[in-house]
Amino acid sequence: MQELMNAITNFTSGHTVAVYLFIFFGKILEVSISTLRTVLINKGMRIVGCIIAGLEYLLWLFITASVLTGYQEDPMKVIALTAAFALGNYIGSWLDEKLALGLCAVSIYLPSGKESLSLASYLREKGFGLTLLDGQGIEGDQKYVLQLTLKRKRTNEVIAIINDFTPNAFITVGQVSSVRGGYIKGAASKLPSLFGRGRNTER
Repeated sequence: MQELMNAITNFTSGHTVAVYLFIFFGKILEVSISTLRTVLINKGMRIVGCIIAGLEYLLWLFITASVLTGYQEDPMKVIALTAAFALGNYIGSWLDEKLALGLCAVSIYLPSGKESLSLASYLREKGFGLTLLDGQGIEGDQKYVLQLTLKRKRTNEVIAIINDFTPNAFITVGQVSSVRGGYIKGAASKLPSLFGRGRNTER
């Protein structure tokens, strides 16, 4: 390990294009997995997040720490590092959106109780489990709030179904860290249950 550290330190002490590219892409990788690690921990996947944190810190030692030594002699290293940090945050958030890990809560509000009941029946026919909550509008009329908990990967699917059914729906989507019990369609969500957050399953 000491020999590897010395080799990387000697390499990054240079002033070639290869060094700048190494710093740039290495920092992008570090920041991207840092963003992913934060998401995983927030989703309850702590062990996976801790493993990624170890890799993240190792990359920091190899790249950032070596650049900080003598950075005043080569401003291009600082530029490469800061540009990669910014781009890495963007890529990390893009990865989170594409992977769509974890669960989300979808709440649906409609102008009339009758329309809410019709939408609830329609969603159940499509295989979504949901809960109807009593509500009351400003004029005192009977309303219902539809609440669903499902995997984030299915968020766009359920929103498209709702919009096809009615253009009048007001929809909110929130994050869910864990779920216990209840009706969920499909098999158990493997990652959360595997790493100690109970049986999280998919609607």
